[in-house]
Amino acid sequence: MTSDRLAQALAARGVHYGWVVAGVAFLTSLTTAGAVGLPGAFILPLSKEFGWDAADISGALAIRFLLFGLMAPFAAALIERYGMRSMMLAAVTLVACSMAAALWMTQLWHFFLLWGVVIGLGTGLTAMVLGATMANRWFVERRGLILGIMAAAVATGQLVFLPLAAALIESQGWRAALVPPIVALGFIAALVAVLMRERPVDLGLAPYGGTQIVPAPVVSGSPLAAGKRAIHLLGEASRSGTFWVLFATFFVCGLSTNGLVQTHFIPLCSDYGIGAVAAASTLAAMGLFDVVGTLGSGYLSDRYDNRWLLFWYYGLRGLSLLWLPFSGFSVYGLSLFAIFYGLDWIATVPPTARLTTAHFGVEKAPIVFGWIFAGHQIGSALAAYGGGASRAAFLSYMPAFAIAGAACLIAAGLIVLLADHRKPKPAIA
Repeated sequence: MTSDRLAQALAARGVHYGWVVAGVAFLTSLTTAGAVGLPGAFILPLSKEFGWDAADISGALAIRFLLFGLMAPFAAALIERYGMRSMMLAAVTLVACSMAAALWMTQLWHFFLLWGVVIGLGTGLTAMVLGATMANRWFVERRGLILGIMAAAVATGQLVFLPLAAALIESQGWRAALVPPIVALGFIAALVAVLMRERPVDLGLAPYGGTQIVPAPVVSGSPLAAGKRAIHLLGEASRSGTFWVLFATFFVCGLSTNGLVQTHFIPLCSDYGIGAVAAASTLAAMGLFDVVGTLGSGYLSDRYDNRWLLFWYYGLRGLSLLWLPFSGFSVYGLSLFAIFYGLDWIATVPPTARLTTAHFGVEKAPIVFGWIFAGHQIGSALAAYGGGASRAAFLSYMPAFAIAGAACLIAAGLIVLLADHRKPKPAIA
């Protein structure tokens, strides 16, 4: 196989194949996440062509966010059963087919089905749990950094494609904006098929930073059994106060990022006379700063108390959202917001994932983190719908931004209630 030959060539140069696996997973998450983020640029053109209002469109996007999150724990169980490679290929295929079918949609229920249900399910097959699973399998050292890289892929992927999409929408129409991500998804499917491997033992390797080859566990059972395992672990984890603190704070993370800013920032800027391309470019800038912030968060999460990292992340994010109405929506004000907010966009993921692993154990952490991530996406869905409802009811998005900012400050206070993760409680039996 190509991967075997490449692993041998890299090993001769002192490079672990885990970095190739991480690279393929990064590109997969980056590209599929682009499908989650694109609809923010489509709210205005779809409303203009079909007459759908912001609340109608936001309802479909809320379903997408909700399914993206609720699939996560079951995706983790399915990855355990069928492997990362199979689930990645299934996710890419579903998303690409849904986006291609959307080229011919004409009715609101088409939009709900394709961009709400199918893309929600497709992207949910990997979601954040792919990164957590890959990091736990392939890395002993640098695990926090890998989690930061994967979190950056998901967050940044939802933003970096927006300027191109907005430019194509403006010049060619919204259907033209779907072609580049469909092509990119086809390329990613080929990479996954050729280069992705499940575990280091498949190549006769120990995990990066490890000294022993870890045998693959025996896995059997049907998809139903995988679903039962996900529900069983939810029952166990839900008896822990740690789970509910992490669930609640990650709910606030989703409320204040994907569902609100990612979905409604472009139409919000339109209310203040800022064009779609300029607004999308600001979002893309946030995505670039997010790479720096999330990688830095991964580095810090390996070295410092993750509770206090989250305290500062949520607190500073809340202050930035509360400040936005006073920015004047000038070039200087939006640039400052893009830098400050972008650095903190999804820096919460590495410390949240590490706290999950510390409290629930390496083997169970991906599924438990999947349930915590479901909380994130419930928050995203609420903000996606709530932002549209705010605009329809009050002719302004600002009430939704104020609520999200206040919720971040509450989350900052809540996270410090956790016990020090560097002295973890025994894992759930």
